[in-house]
This record gives sequence, structure tokens and C-alpha cells, in this order.
Amino acid sequence: MGNTVFHKIMSGELDAEKLHEDEHCIVIADIAPVAEHHYLIIPKKDLPKVSDADQEDQELLGHLMLVGNKIAREKNLVEDGFRLVVNNGESAGQTVFQLHIHLLAGREFSWPPG
Repeated sequence: MGNTVFHKIMSGELDAEKLHEDEHCIVIADIAPVAEHHYLIIPKKDLPKVSDADQEDQELLGHLMLVGNKIAREKNLVEDGFRLVVNNGESAGQTVFQLHIHLLAGREFSWPPG
């Protein structure tokens, strides 16, 4: 397993409040939120970037998206809208090299992003 802050949270080495945990992933609040609601959906499988995923990860990737929907529903974010974001690589804004999906809501977003 990797040695990122996310791996340390999953192993119990670092504390974090988990909004969700199952056999495939955890969801935590981002410690540097960029929106009123900013949560991170993190797979337990060691997967540095989404570009490292392959066919065997198809079910896991779908599961992460559905967990995002679940959290959005629990937080009553669906009606006003939310954004799911994956940064892939340093130039795309990825700072922790363990795949994670940002769930963002609670403010207006522009397009194109970034």
C-alpha cells in the first residue's frame, strides 16, 4: 500500500472523520475545502491516478461514483447540484497520489473549470 495521507487515514495511522466507509472506499471531508461542501471519495485499493486504472477497476470506479451520489443525497445536495471532480497528475491539480473524487457543492461553479 502507498504512503500518502489517505493511506495513513485508511490504515488508522491518522485520524479523520469518515462520512462513509465500506469494503471498497472511504469518504472524508476535505481539510482545505473550496466549497461549502467538499468531500473526498477515496478507494481502498492502491491506485495513484485514474489513468492507472484498467478494465478490472471498472466496477470500483462505478462504485465510487455511486457513493458520491449517496453522499450528495444524504447531504441534500442533489436539487441544487453538485460536482464530481477527478484530477489526474500534477499538472491537472492532483496533489495526493491516491485516486480520489472531489464532491463539491454549496456554491456556483463556472465552466470551463480551472
